[in-house]
Amino acid sequence: MNFTQKILAWYDANRRELPWRGSQNPYHIWLSEVILQQTQIVQGTAYYLKFVETYPTVFDLAAADERDVLLLWQGLGYYSRARNLHFSAKYIVQNLGGVFPKSYRELLKLKGVGDYTAAAIASLAYNEVQPAIDGNVQRVIARVFGISEPVNAPLGMKLIREKSENLISHTHAADYNQAMMDFGATHCTPKNPKCSECPFSADCVAFTTDTVAKLPVKIKAKPKTDLYISYLVILFKNSVILKKRTDGIWLNMFELPNITEETDLSSEDVVSALKSNFGMTENSEIIDLKIEVKHVLSHLNLHIRFFEYKAISEADFQKFSSISESISCTLENVNQYPKPVVLENFFAKNCLI
Repeated sequence: MNFTQKILAWYDANRRELPWRGSQNPYHIWLSEVILQQTQIVQGTAYYLKFVETYPTVFDLAAADERDVLLLWQGLGYYSRARNLHFSAKYIVQNLGGVFPKSYRELLKLKGVGDYTAAAIASLAYNEVQPAIDGNVQRVIARVFGISEPVNAPLGMKLIREKSENLISHTHAADYNQAMMDFGATHCTPKNPKCSECPFSADCVAFTTDTVAKLPVKIKAKPKTDLYISYLVILFKNSVILKKRTDGIWLNMFELPNITEETDLSSEDVVSALKSNFGMTENSEIIDLKIEVKHVLSHLNLHIRFFEYKAISEADFQKFSSISESISCTLENVNQYPKPVVLENFFAKNCLI
């Protein structure tokens, strides 16, 4: 029995029951694949079910307001995925008559769809013979066949793809791709893989040469950048100021007015900078709430602090809502606006919502 036959046999006996499994609906498969990028299955499944319930067809998603899509996505992170999802849904409806692209090449034309996602949709929906290569697949191939080139460098990626193209089943492409993903996610895991009960252990180069822990090889990413965000909670009675992001990873989401620095400032310096940035007088009373949060992103370490200013009058409060892309919002309605999870947690933990 060769590798392909073994992985398909393993899948028959060990496949995970997932809500999108068994479906050949390309819209549902697309939703699941985009949601599960950089997301654990347990968390992603809940979001997938919410999306399918709220937007059961690509027409429903295309007709949605972006704010509502981001609100439903809130907590998943990597918000560009949600924006691209919405953009591509509108493209499919407006330019393709609502007919989903039917091939790997055509799927690649969708915004936010790369090699892996296009191959996954093409194979799962249409059984097109395209290997879907994610981190799980890279790890399995590198270990079983002893590929020591970095899998995130051109040569290593080329070797993994060539091997994958030779191994994929031409009659059961969908099952093969799902088998490889499941095997890497549940069996040939990054740490503590189940080598003693592995169907490939006798032929696995990594196992027979005791290099399982060393493969796959990856070039280390550049060190993350540290940014220091100081949020200002501007309150008046039961209202707060929110500001819509016009750039960056949180584009079109809402956050609190803030200043962002590349160095850590003292509390006194932050207060002074906030006053200067928002046109406040020296006598304006800004309180350091002594709340510090570290929020880790793929390329950034965000060090977040919160300060509070209680407006002395409605006129004083309203002048802040005149800041570009800012609005005043009652605390009861804060949940109607999509926010980074760090701010969602802040409002919830501090009994503001």
